[in-house]
Parts: sequence; structure tokens; C-alpha cells
Amino acid sequence: MSKKNVGGRPKTEIDIKLFENLCGIQCTKEDICDVLECDEKTLTRWCKETYKLGFSDVFKKKSSAGKISLRRAQFKSALGGNVTMQIWLGKQHLGQRDSFDLSHTGSINIRVGFDDEEDI
Repeated sequence: MSKKNVGGRPKTEIDIKLFENLCGIQCTKEDICDVLECDEKTLTRWCKETYKLGFSDVFKKKSSAGKISLRRAQFKSALGGNVTMQIWLGKQHLGQRDSFDLSHTGSINIRVGFDDEEDI
């Protein structure tokens, strides 16, 4: 028995692996829709059907793998001798910061009043 044609637009097929990879590299919802060639409502509906969660919850879960990979690459770079990355990670994770000496050794002349009406 063949399926009855109920009309309407054919269902959009979304590649789950591509979707998860796009989340992993922190693409925006708009970017993901552009790549998958669908609108935001379709993507939201697909997330609910596929994962039983809304887009935001799915994105949060699937993007964490990309963040972990990026963090791993940053630490590898720092441990490999990248001084800039060492400094940045030290500031982010160890509470390190740049210190500035803001002391002033000269005199400061502060004018409190006005000498004549031209200064007003």
C-alpha cells in the first residue's frame, strides 16, 4: 500500500552530524540555518523532534564539545611555548593580571577659582 499524498511541502531533511559539527564550532542559529538551507522555525521543530529539546538546550550540549577542543588546543599551544597563550591562560584561570605603576612624582597645579569673567 502506498502512502497517501496529503499535500504540502516535502519535509526538510537535516543532516544530524553536520548540525552537531556546526554547533561544535560555535555557529550561530542563523549560520546553521543558512548551511542547512532551512528557516529557524524548521530547525527548532527538528530539534524538538530529534532531541526532544529546544534549539538552545541542544546547542548548549553540542557546542560544549567544540569548546573543550578549543580549550585543549589552547593549553597545547601554551605548553608548547606560546608565551601569549601562556599569559592569556594565566589571566583567565590563575587570576594573574598586568600591574601598572600609577604613582606620580611631579607637582600638580589645580586652579580652583576664576581670575576674571573671561574664564567663565
